[in-house]
Amino acid sequence: MSRHSFASFSCVRVRTAVLTLTAALLLSSCQGGSAPGGPPSETSSTTASPTASDSVPTASATPSAPPVYKPADAKGKAENVPVPVMPELAKENSEAGLEAFIGYWFQELGYAYETGNATKSLELSSNTCSLCQHLAKSVEANYTNGRWLSGGTFRTPVVQVLWDPNTATQQGKLQVIQQEIQYFDADGSESREITAATNDAAAFFAEYRQGSWLTTDVGIIR
Repeated sequence: MSRHSFASFSCVRVRTAVLTLTAALLLSSCQGGSAPGGPPSETSSTTASPTASDSVPTASATPSAPPVYKPADAKGKAENVPVPVMPELAKENSEAGLEAFIGYWFQELGYAYETGNATKSLELSSNTCSLCQHLAKSVEANYTNGRWLSGGTFRTPVVQVLWDPNTATQQGKLQVIQQEIQYFDADGSESREITAATNDAAAFFAEYRQGSWLTTDVGIIR
C-alpha cells in the first residue's frame, strides 16, 4: 500500500541550497430616541389598535442546526468535514499573499486526507510537483472499495517566506505538523499499521500564474 504521510515520501529532493536558515532554527522558533412623526392626532387615537390577543400569529421558521462535524474513526468515515475557504489574502501576489496561500494549501491537503477528495489540492499544484501528485493519488486510492483514513490533518505554526521580487518562483520554509494516520478497510478493521504523527521542517516553492498561486515543489528539509 502506498505511503501517505507528508514526511515519509523521502525521495523528494527540494532545492535546499537556496534556503538561508536551517531546519533546526525553523523548528526552534515555534516553541433610545423618540420615534419620528410626533404623537398621534385625536382622530387617529380613536381608531382601535389590535392587541396582541387580536393579532393573527405568523409562523416563524426555526433555523435548522448546522451539520455536525464528526471525525473519522473505526466506525466510519468523517462526516460534514468543513470545506477550506481560500482567504482573500492568499490570492495576492505578495509576500503576505504567499504566506496565506501556503497555510491554505495544507488545509486543502488535510481535507483530502479526511474525505478522499483531492481535486482542489491537485488544482493548486503543478504537475511537476512530485510530492503533490503522489500524496493526492495515494490518498484517493485509500478511499476505494469502501476504505478510509482517520487523521492525517496538518498544522503549519511557522511559515517564513523568502521573497525575491526578481524571480518568478518564490519560496518559503515552514514547520509542518501532521496527525497520525489510521487505515481502515470497509469492515472497520485496520488494514495496516498506524503512521505516526510527524513534526518536520519543509521547503515550499510556488509561482504566481494568471492571477493565482501554484505550488511547484514541496518537500522535507533533511
